Amino acid sequence: MIIKSKAPLRLGLAGGGTDVSPYSDEFGGAVLNTTISLFARAIIEPMDDGMIVLESHDLEEYQEMESALELDINGKLPLLKGVYNRIVKDYIKKPLSFKLTTIVDVPKGSGLGTSSTLTVAILGAFVEWLNLPLGEYDIARLAYEIEREDLKLSGGKQDQYAATFGGFNFIEFHSNDQVIVNPLRVKSRYKYQLEWNLVLYYTGTSRDSADIIDSQTEEFKQKKGNAIKAAHSIKSIAYKMKEALLKGEINQIGALLDQSWQDKKKMSTAITNNILDNVYNSAIAAGASGGKISGAGGGGFMMFYCPGNTKHKVIEALENFGGRAYNFVFEDEGLYTFTVK
Repeated sequence: MIIKSKAPLRLGLAGGGTDVSPYSDEFGGAVLNTTISLFARAIIEPMDDGMIVLESHDLEEYQEMESALELDINGKLPLLKGVYNRIVKDYIKKPLSFKLTTIVDVPKGSGLGTSSTLTVAILGAFVEWLNLPLGEYDIARLAYEIEREDLKLSGGKQDQYAATFGGFNFIEFHSNDQVIVNPLRVKSRYKYQLEWNLVLYYTGTSRDSADIIDSQTEEFKQKKGNAIKAAHSIKSIAYKMKEALLKGEINQIGALLDQSWQDKKKMSTAITNNILDNVYNSAIAAGASGGKISGAGGGGFMMFYCPGNTKHKVIEALENFGGRAYNFVFEDEGLYTFTVK
């Protein structure tokens, strides 16, 4: 028997950063995101020899150990160990023996929510294997708790819900810790226009999002006016972009992305650098009407809205920086699991 799962990575279109505490706790956050045809995958192969084997193909890491009620999360593959520990602690109450293999389609630290999406995929595989009574909200919330509380990894709240639910979602984060996922019924022709006009560009550099998010969190804690004002503006852009998307006013998205990018840079000095600024300015000069970094910033993926027939000129301009443009389509389905017997 082999249990398989996959969860889609996400593009944060608007509102990113307002899902991060303490801003979301005090003011409430709102993000607009969509999932794309790049995935995190997990495969569980049950064993009966009292051993646990963990392997990450993309990170090229491998570890074998004796099965136990709790695995040491220090060292290699903490996400894999963290999910196992929580599953055993909350549900199974006994050691398990298995091989867990993971694969992610993009580099770590790319800004597409890789860690959270992988956590969701691993959780989904365990839920499928053990027939655990967890729905979509339960899985997303548990993934968040494993990352932020158990493993002490800095970050926001949107990625776990995007990966679990899939599709275009407007997600609200309330000050009472309530999360509401609003699936958007975007007409197909609007999706195709947006898909056609977006360029997803990998800068060739990854980054540790935790450092950037910690910097942003500190700005919020100190109640620095520029950071909070910028976050308020970014949240309002999420509402504006949702309206533009639903009404089919797709060409407005470029300007909204640009406004969001200008605001985001005010939230932390670590969000951009000379390389990213040069990439952005070159894309605009080639015809893009706006764009932004995906995720916390500092590197990873950037996205650009290219109206009319400017997409290929923008891609040509970006090739000068040594990165690469990724092909993708929007992915409507979220976490998917199945068993091969």
